[in-house]
Amino acid sequence: MLFSSTAPNINNQSILLDSDYNISLSIKREDKIHPFVSGNKYRKLHYNILKAKAEGHTTLLTFGGAFSNHIAAVAYAGQISGFKTIGIIRGEELALETHLNPTLRFAEACGMTFKYVSRADFRLKETPEFIKGLDEVFGNFYLIPEGGTNNLAVQGCEHILTPQDSEFDYICCAVGTGGTISGLINSSKLNQTILGFPALKGDFLQNNISKFVTKTNWELITDYHFGGYAKITPDLVRFINAFKKKYTIPLDPVYTGKVLYGVMDLITQGYFPKQSKILVVHTGGLQGIAGMNTHLKRKKMPQII
Repeated sequence: MLFSSTAPNINNQSILLDSDYNISLSIKREDKIHPFVSGNKYRKLHYNILKAKAEGHTTLLTFGGAFSNHIAAVAYAGQISGFKTIGIIRGEELALETHLNPTLRFAEACGMTFKYVSRADFRLKETPEFIKGLDEVFGNFYLIPEGGTNNLAVQGCEHILTPQDSEFDYICCAVGTGGTISGLINSSKLNQTILGFPALKGDFLQNNISKFVTKTNWELITDYHFGGYAKITPDLVRFINAFKKKYTIPLDPVYTGKVLYGVMDLITQGYFPKQSKILVVHTGGLQGIAGMNTHLKRKKMPQII
């Protein structure tokens, strides 16, 4: 069974930095949890899948965009766990492009049924009226929010850190909907600082995270979103490719690539005190590289290797 009561324990990989910095950097390779349900998606779905099974549900319904890691993960996890899956997809125009989209093609191959909605309607996805309309169309289902973040997802993300990780002074991760960083905050030691690197522009994340945590040992670093969610620049692509060549660690362009870019930049700026021990959580999302490369090719920009 894909999900069991035992949470996986993932090793950290050390990164060799210039000795002049006098800083230790490691990466928790959560991307290695599973080839299709990797990183924080495994953590977020863990308890949700178990609850859906315990309550006797047969269908999972969730939301996502064109190259959503969450959509791909729910589709595969649902198939392996014996659920039908439904994806509410942002952008009606994508209905004509499913065969060109590697993420949606994969999800469809896993048995996911799609409902494409306009961006205006997608913004209403959390309203009772919108949910009632889905219930009338699809019948009974277990609802998983966009990005997977809810109380059970945060509980799953609390398993990312292990007792051995108490040696680190800083824990860094990407922030999308706030579930992963909330879990890290809840399981952190008070002497640790949790740094979140949002992939989106806007101040709403502070409030989202505050719903799930009581500790105050965290901060959002908002300078490395590269224009917003799913936005990318040639500079970021070059960094991701150089990092993979040097350390043999692939980075996704939406989340972990931006975190590592930010962390390495802050190290060069002297942001971290000497002798700091830093842990960056690799949250997976590598499936999105193929779709991003399609987008980059259209724009005649360098591609991710």
